[in-house]
Amino acid sequence: MAHGIDYRDKLILAPMVRVGTLPFRMLAAGYGADLTYGEEIVDHKMLKCSRVVNDVLGSIDFVEKGTNDVVFRTCKAERDHVVFQMGTSDPYRALTVAQLLCKDIAAVDINMGCPKPFSVTGGMGSALLSQPELVSEILTTLRRNLDIPVTCKIRLLKSTQETVELARRIEKTGVSAIAVHGRRIPDRPKDRAKWDGIADVVSALSIPVIANGDVFEPPDIPRIKAATGASSVMVARGALWNASIFRPEGKLDWEECILWENDIKFTKYTVNNMIIRNSSLESPEGRAVHKCQSLLHLAEVYGLEDFHHNISQGRYNTL
Repeated sequence: MAHGIDYRDKLILAPMVRVGTLPFRMLAAGYGADLTYGEEIVDHKMLKCSRVVNDVLGSIDFVEKGTNDVVFRTCKAERDHVVFQMGTSDPYRALTVAQLLCKDIAAVDINMGCPKPFSVTGGMGSALLSQPELVSEILTTLRRNLDIPVTCKIRLLKSTQETVELARRIEKTGVSAIAVHGRRIPDRPKDRAKWDGIADVVSALSIPVIANGDVFEPPDIPRIKAATGASSVMVARGALWNASIFRPEGKLDWEECILWENDIKFTKYTVNNMIIRNSSLESPEGRAVHKCQSLLHLAEVYGLEDFHHNISQGRYNTL
């Protein structure tokens, strides 16, 4: 097993598109998340990138060649707990990307659970669940050639037997852990997560299993661990709505969790989800946020212009 991470008794920020950027990962880690997954990034996109040291921000940027687009950004402060989640359907592309990143990340995770068209159409995400031989090839290739931990995140299959058989096959590749989202491919977020399905996987494996699904409030963390027997817990929407869900002392008011050094589109997406959870987008606050065109405008909504000004000094690019 690759050294570096003990996957037992961990609180983990789940990979979330448009959310899992460096600022949000750092925010979650500051509140107590032990591991923070970045948003899924497709291997083809990363293959177009060069590694650039950003001396102004103190970050490591993977920038698309021929553009100024930062595809993935990390920093030394998160080196020991950031997990890069990759969308891939090819073992050699996956390895090439992982080797580009391996000095700057704690682990690499292969997305095998996303059912969205952009992922599935390329044979990635949940499309891999029906290709066990390819799953084995991808994970085995990474494990044999990397010194950092390799993991994957799956969904439940149609039957318990199918899910357990795939999980056992994955375990044989030598991965350090497996995350299980307690929903099947057709299930939507509104459908209740099937914690018993995660428990079936836990009972069949010896490696750590990370439970994911319907962890919305701090009490849900011990509840899902007790119900599934999982080694660790991964939080998605619960963290999106309030990143301080990881805080041992208890959650803070959600408005204290707003990101300021971030792309305005991603920040508005995150704040809108917080507002939906706590009030309404039709509220005065929701309407005001909708009109914001910059981080300064957003800061003005919350009366934090001075704070925004202070953190903006010396910035050459938004995170």
